[in-house]
Amino acid sequence: MRNLVPLRSSREFARISRRLLPVLAICGCLQPCWSQASSDAASVTPAVFITRATVPAKPPLESELIYEAAASYGHYKIFASGSGDFLYTAGMEYDLNCWGRLLGARFDYAGEILPLVLLKQGNKPDIWGTPQAPGYHMVSGLAVSPIGFRLLWRDGKEWMPYLEGKYGMIGFTEKALSNRATYENFSMQSALGVKLALRSRYDLRLGLFSDFHFSDAFIVPVNPGLDVMNANLGLVYHLRGARAPR
Repeated sequence: MRNLVPLRSSREFARISRRLLPVLAICGCLQPCWSQASSDAASVTPAVFITRATVPAKPPLESELIYEAAASYGHYKIFASGSGDFLYTAGMEYDLNCWGRLLGARFDYAGEILPLVLLKQGNKPDIWGTPQAPGYHMVSGLAVSPIGFRLLWRDGKEWMPYLEGKYGMIGFTEKALSNRATYENFSMQSALGVKLALRSRYDLRLGLFSDFHFSDAFIVPVNPGLDVMNANLGLVYHLRGARAPR
């Protein structure tokens, strides 16, 4: 009777072992998969949560759309020899603060399109663009200035001085300034003025001192050009990054 208990126990242990053997084999096969999944979860999931929590969204850049009109009120001969004509323009300017700051001012990209250009040209001009007969006639055209910059001081204050330059092309429906010139001309603008704060999204721009130059840069043998002094009036609308109400 003493020998029967150990024998019975050994038989039961062998029977239980045979039943558990397939289960243990399956667990052994799946163990590498569990380990790989655990390591992947440990390596990927924290990185996703850390990235979302630690990288803040970039604030939108300040940008403005300016509805503008300009009229010339005089002439000076800096880069061109023409005189006696007047220039009137209307269109839109886009300014984007993508260059940070320079000389203590907000440094903006500036681009412009002027779908309405009117040149009040004197009659019978000589080859250099100076009228030789009394009277005027109107010549229509358009202008595009894709290259430009603006320096804006005291941004967000009640009054904000600015300095800007814009460069592009201007074209007319007839040869401008001389019948020996071209239909298309290079243009260069420089302006000094001030913006006045109106409301959160609106400002008023007063550009009382500006120069509009155009000439054909000797694409043809004759290069008549014109420099006119302009007064520019614009309504500024803030597209993005609008300031708080004043």
